[in-house]
Amino acid sequence: MSLHRHAVMLSGSIGMGHDHLAEACSSALRAEGWSTEKLDLMKLLGRGADSIGDRVFRTMLSLPGLYDAFHFAALREGNRLSYLVDAAARRQIVPRLREHLDANPSDLVISVFATGASAMSALAGRYPGLRHVVFSTDVTPHRLWVHSHVDLYLVTSEAAERAVRRFAPEARVQVVQAPVRDAFYQPPPQSSARQLFDVPSQDPCVLLTTGAWGLGPVAQAAEALGDAGVHVLAVAGRNAPLEHRLRVVSERQPLVRPFGFSDRIPELMAASDLVITSSGDTCTEARVIGRPLLLLDVVQGHGRDNLQHELELGDAAVASGRPQEVVRATLSALDHAKPPSTGPTRSPDGWRTGLTVALESIGL
Repeated sequence: MSLHRHAVMLSGSIGMGHDHLAEACSSALRAEGWSTEKLDLMKLLGRGADSIGDRVFRTMLSLPGLYDAFHFAALREGNRLSYLVDAAARRQIVPRLREHLDANPSDLVISVFATGASAMSALAGRYPGLRHVVFSTDVTPHRLWVHSHVDLYLVTSEAAERAVRRFAPEARVQVVQAPVRDAFYQPPPQSSARQLFDVPSQDPCVLLTTGAWGLGPVAQAAEALGDAGVHVLAVAGRNAPLEHRLRVVSERQPLVRPFGFSDRIPELMAASDLVITSSGDTCTEARVIGRPLLLLDVVQGHGRDNLQHELELGDAAVASGRPQEVVRATLSALDHAKPPSTGPTRSPDGWRTGLTVALESIGL
């Protein structure tokens, strides 16, 4: 790749997964001499839209079956409701995105958010020299990920490739290694990480996190695990009420160490023997650190598909979010866990090479 090329990441601030993927893509491109920037499409929707969208999704996920119904009945296949939602967002975003791209000429746009794929598809004819890549880490990308005028789809499994071709049989699709942020390729040794968090070297320790939203009964599960003699590094993400509940739990149960939003996840993973989490990018991060997974079935919709895929990849067990079931599954997983990895299980070279080859295939 040559110098002085510019790429734009189209992300969306619903959860943290899209931003983390955008960060991983930006890092790989910058290593090849590109300049990069990220646009938050939720902010392009207008003032307050990001917080409104966050509340809407939190509400849908908090009601049993509601997001399942929306995902599988509307998003998965695409229906009138999903197309109306997509069109409404696109009407707000396209003029602002066009204004930005007119003022900031770019060689590449990578949409890591489905609405970005839709918006760029509408603008394709305006920028004939611009390449548009859509990148989804879901095992079954839904209908709104797939649009006309996309030069390349990046996915992380063969199942996802088939899902894209379901809607666009002629699409150019490349399966690449699932990327993670650079810090996960440089974890500290477990002994050093445990010193950072005051965890005895021989005691069982788990990292408990269900992403930025802190879905499920995390505080109750953390306390039950502490009562069972397990050290729990419990991360609330951006869920402030959950962070408060975890701090209250820690006053009763000193084996629970509460955290809010943290950029120390690589160290927390390194200190643990097991990562208890929901389906999502945290799973890939834990695999790079070399820790087994206990997956909590708390994410509806695409989370159901992603959970099944993680189980298929191996070194993972599953439990409901009910505290006592989490304890039983955790103790069993700890009994069968292999000695912790002494370093990352892979380097970023595989992911970066895959990205380079993929971009070369579309003339970059």
